[in-house]
This record gives sequence, C-alpha cells and structure tokens, in this order.
Amino acid sequence: MFKFFTNKTKQNLKKDGLDNTVDSIDILSNRPDTPQQGSNKEVYTKIYYHPSWNIDQEQRYVLNFLNNDLAPLKPNQLSLSGIKLLQTPKGLVVTAFVRSSLQKAVTFRELPLILLDDKKETIAKHVFDGNELGKIPAESSMPWQFNFPKESLKKQNFSLENWTLAFNLSYTKHRLDLEETWEKRLTKEEKEKLHQIVEQLPKLKKNELNFTGLQAKLAENGDFHVTVFLRNGSEKDIKLEKIPLQVTDATGDVVAEGGFSMGNFMIKANTTKPWTFIFPASLIKKDNIDLSSWTVSVIQ
Repeated sequence: MFKFFTNKTKQNLKKDGLDNTVDSIDILSNRPDTPQQGSNKEVYTKIYYHPSWNIDQEQRYVLNFLNNDLAPLKPNQLSLSGIKLLQTPKGLVVTAFVRSSLQKAVTFRELPLILLDDKKETIAKHVFDGNELGKIPAESSMPWQFNFPKESLKKQNFSLENWTLAFNLSYTKHRLDLEETWEKRLTKEEKEKLHQIVEQLPKLKKNELNFTGLQAKLAENGDFHVTVFLRNGSEKDIKLEKIPLQVTDATGDVVAEGGFSMGNFMIKANTTKPWTFIFPASLIKKDNIDLSSWTVSVIQ
C-alpha cells in the first residue's frame, strides 16, 4: 500500500482531489428500504477502515484529520472524495474516501469509475471489482486505493491537483438481453433465474466474445439441444451470420459439431443473450453421451 502523505504538518494537510457526489439510486439498483426523513438533514460520515488496511498511526492521523474536514452529505448519497494521485510504472494509484450517507451498509458488485483532470477531461476509465471493498457501514467514510491499470489511461500529461475521481454514470452495466420469442415464451420466474445466472457469471474482458454453455439435452427424436449464453463484452453491437459450434462431453469426446446460419443475429453491446442450437441426430458423433459436464466452443 502506498503512503499518501509523508512529513506533513497539521497546517498544510490537504486533499489533492475534489469531490463527486451522487444520489444512491444512480449507483445502486434500489433505494434504501427505510428512506431517511428530511431532505435537508446533514450526515457527517464517520471514518471506517477496511480490515485489510494495516497502516501506521501517522497515516491514520492524516486520514482522520482529512475526514473530519469533509463537507456533510445529504441523505441517501454516495460520494468519492479524492485524496492523493500517484503515477507508477503500472498505471495510477488513486487514494480516495468512499462515502455513504445511507442508513444501512452498502456493497458494490462492480464499480465503474472515471478519473478527470482539473479541466474535467478524462485521464482514465476502469471498472473495479466492488466485492474487494467489502461492506461499507451505514453513514461512513472508507479510505481506499484504486489502481487504474496502464491500459486504462486516456492521457499521459495532467495536473496532480484538482482532479476528480467520479462514478461513471455513462457506463452501461452488463445485462441479459432476450429475443422477442424468448420474452413471450418464458415465465417471470424463468426470466429472473436467467438474470441471476448472468449476474453470477465471471466478468468479461474488454471486447471479449464468449460462448458459455447453459443446458444440453437429447430430445426424444434424437436431436441434440444445446442452450448457450452468447456474451458480448464490447461497447459495440456484434452481428453473427454463421456460428460453427463443437460440443464435447465429460470424457472430452466431440459429441456434435456443425455450422448454424444466423441471418443477422445481433448480440447487443455489453449484453448476454441465451440461444438454443439444435444439432440434428445425423450430426451426433457418439452414443452414450456423458453430460455430467460439457463444453461448447466455436470451431476455428
């Protein structure tokens, strides 16, 4: 962990970054169960240290002092208050207070952030794993270091003062996208189950196109039905006209392969779309298929 201040006196302690404050509904999926009363109420956030933060007394003194000097929040707000920005060979390290005026603990699954310079121009963008921050207690202020990798940087020269670490509200969260036929056919419970599965899938790399198997079964007529999640990690829509697929079973044997004509099949930007591919019985290459585990892949 990088030290954010050294040899500072009480008289010249200050933050190098500015504050970014938003309504919690812009970041979290739901408002608090018990909204705070009185929109003009001021909430002074108490400092909270993540269990992994093992810092010395000097650094705690600095952080406590800076936190006590922060402006209060209004109810149901989330805020990022920049402390220190360091350049390293691997990218940027941004130390900031993550603040919440909610009356209950807050957790983030993913945290899209943008770093702006003193002219409000983009320095870097990155989506962080919110699980690493853990549970942020009610009405608290947690210091944290965000590591922007080198590849996330948009510019190299910028001021190290009056920058802003902000919630990237323009970021589109990865979501489930259903074709119209699926929307009409599936029940509300089935749709909710698919949403939950998509939420739990590993995060895609930037611009990654991924095929993840969901269900495979043999039909009574001998055809092989394979349902797949087609996952688009790009910020652009992807059209697929043909998809050559291969399925292997638990033993590693190829059990079916073939090409599928898709017309103008669209996978929207930053979405996961389920689709069922039907291999005719004539394309099945093996009897006694072991579907205790299986994989689907695109034939190169």
